[in-house]
Amino acid sequence: MSWLRKIFLFLLLLVILLAAGLYGFLWSSLAQLDGQRSIGVSTPVELSRDDHGYLTVSAANRLDAARALGFAHAQDRFFQMDLLRRNAAGELSALVGAKALKLDKSRRIHRFRARAEAAIKAMSVEEKTLLLAYADGVNKGLATLNARPFEYGLLNQPPKQWQPADSLLAVLSMYLDLQRGEGRDELAMGAIKEAVPADWYAFLMQHSADWDAAVDGSKPTPIPVPASPWPQQLGAAAKLACSDCGLRDSCDIGSNNWAVGGSLTDTGAAMVANDMHLGIRVPHTWYKAQLRWKQDGRDLVITGVTLPSMPAVIVGSNGKLAWGFTNSTADWTDVIALKLDKAGTKYQSPSGEKPLMLFKERIEVAGGESVEMEVKETEWGPVLAAPFDRYALRWVAYDREGLNLRFIGLENVGSVEEAQKVAVGVGIPAQNFMTADSQGHIGWTIIGSIPRRHYASDADMDTPQDWSSGANGWDGYYVYGDKLPKVYDPADARLWSANQRMVGGADLGLLGTGGYDLGARGQQIRDDLRARKHFNEADMHEIQLDDRALFLQRWKRLLLDEVLTDEFVTRNGLADYRLAIETSTDRASVDAVGYTWVRAFRVHVHEELLRPISSYLESRSLSQRDLKWAPETPVWALIQARRIDVLASGDNWKQFLERAVIESRRNVLKTTQGNPDEVRWGRQNLSAIHHPLASAIPLLGRYLNMPETEFNGDSHMPRVQRPENGQSERIVVSPGHEENGIMVLPGGQSGNPISPYYRADFADWANARPLPFLPGPTLHKLTLLP
Repeated sequence: MSWLRKIFLFLLLLVILLAAGLYGFLWSSLAQLDGQRSIGVSTPVELSRDDHGYLTVSAANRLDAARALGFAHAQDRFFQMDLLRRNAAGELSALVGAKALKLDKSRRIHRFRARAEAAIKAMSVEEKTLLLAYADGVNKGLATLNARPFEYGLLNQPPKQWQPADSLLAVLSMYLDLQRGEGRDELAMGAIKEAVPADWYAFLMQHSADWDAAVDGSKPTPIPVPASPWPQQLGAAAKLACSDCGLRDSCDIGSNNWAVGGSLTDTGAAMVANDMHLGIRVPHTWYKAQLRWKQDGRDLVITGVTLPSMPAVIVGSNGKLAWGFTNSTADWTDVIALKLDKAGTKYQSPSGEKPLMLFKERIEVAGGESVEMEVKETEWGPVLAAPFDRYALRWVAYDREGLNLRFIGLENVGSVEEAQKVAVGVGIPAQNFMTADSQGHIGWTIIGSIPRRHYASDADMDTPQDWSSGANGWDGYYVYGDKLPKVYDPADARLWSANQRMVGGADLGLLGTGGYDLGARGQQIRDDLRARKHFNEADMHEIQLDDRALFLQRWKRLLLDEVLTDEFVTRNGLADYRLAIETSTDRASVDAVGYTWVRAFRVHVHEELLRPISSYLESRSLSQRDLKWAPETPVWALIQARRIDVLASGDNWKQFLERAVIESRRNVLKTTQGNPDEVRWGRQNLSAIHHPLASAIPLLGRYLNMPETEFNGDSHMPRVQRPENGQSERIVVSPGHEENGIMVLPGGQSGNPISPYYRADFADWANARPLPFLPGPTLHKLTLLP
């Protein structure tokens, strides 16, 4: 035998042994699906799973249901749970090393671990007991795995036990995702307000009269282009460098939900649809579960999606009431301009001068020395990091009212009217709360704690304000009985929300503005609902999949009617470009080439027109992305006005728009590597749904990711879908008729890559196939014993 052959066989044997060892390690950390396991429940609990791993928990009481759910969550998703708590607490460096240090420092300013622990102490006995039972189940589930979850083997770290406060840290992690917790939005708004005259500020920051779709029928008054010159500050800023002039003009993290009343369904029961838009990764955010237990002689059955780290269904149905969430995008923070003494150690408050409170935070770093940082706090909240260390942040997430388990009350609610009462003061990131009940009623309100603000008549609460005199501030929170925004049984039996402005007038003043979506998505949903006189679950699901590009049609007409003249097209060889725009711009479909071209043109026009704003904000350590605005409205108005002074390039408008065609087309072609097929929207919108550790594993890491898939959909339409974010679930359900409902998620239940449930649901979700809302026949049953 030649030495080359011996080496080859040796290497082959080595690869086989390594593969066998890896498989054995993964197999050892699989969840237990069958048999029995003693975990300390009061009476036996059954955990059953169907062919997609959909979990059913059958318990005798609520605490055993929570303990059993914690057990299942830990066995299937503990690493995901760990990342959630560490993200909020600023403890990722202890797991993954110094690469997370910058993020951890930004999180430690909030001192969320201390706040979560304080919130636990303030909770009712019932809430504490529920979290304790869940935490006990989590730790039992983790301890009974034959090996630690594989991610800890890769990181060479032991998993840490789960504490009740960790569940609240997971809620705080959602606050960080869904609300702007750094104050940069108001700092950016304040910077622009200082830089431009009042008429230009009002014009730039207006709500969209074109696309607005509020449920109360209110409409904003359009603000025309000011007659005064383009602001000098922005003209000067156009000469500055801009490293990030990227466009942010729709809610990066949002959601859709809508409801129809019983008068529009066959059964007389109302119906709700919900698709929450989040970053999509592996494993994905949600976990399907049906929780069953007895309470006061009644059988309670709650079905929907849970968040691994919490002991309850987040969105779903209890048989009498179904509910869904979209991010409210109202104003849940305020930035306070501090009056500091010369030494910077004291600040002025309504009760006089006070010293800044100082807290030492120690950040553990895997493989390195721990790092200490100092956090300064005022009576309102923490002082922001430099260069904004003359400002403090007030945020609902800092208060006990913003962190509680009152949403558990939805489990026992039997009507929309009751649900709207329960919604007041719930301690979660405030959401648009869409409800439908089995009697046919529907409703909308805000679920969450709403601060009771007071402010001086000349104060702009979208910008930093001085709170030292007491003229501006918060007076606690609204409670049940206060007049709060809500809609109940509208005359046309239809309600919708898509992160747009929901209400106007005094209700809008109460909620404030947190950066509402433009409204095109909400308007398209509203019109889809109005176009039908009758609904079943398939009709609602069809709306969730609506990828018609209605929003882009005026940009298509601008190109075809005014820019792509015969002379310009001939001179630049754009015949195929124009033909694609004429024939394939109506939908964001995977085969559409024209959609790619029109979308790229629009984005380029936005970025060039807004470059002075982006450059100015960047010079102030801020970004255009921080603003609470919908730039489509002022940009389109500027195009129609053809104001020469807003063009920083020195072009006239004809030259500017033609150059936008050439440059946006060139930018797209750079991504195609000479392959014309790569211009199709499906290639431009190719999925990138990855496991957070995939890039750290040579050769094999890609097997942790979901398959590359071409996606239909985009922003500004009901089917929101981008490579790394989009519809994190699609649910349609009518309470009392759950057997006809739909629920599909972008991945499987398990976080273990050799589990049959690792990729379950993904192909159905990616290919728009509905799956049943209820669990299917049982394939596996595990009995949990006392």
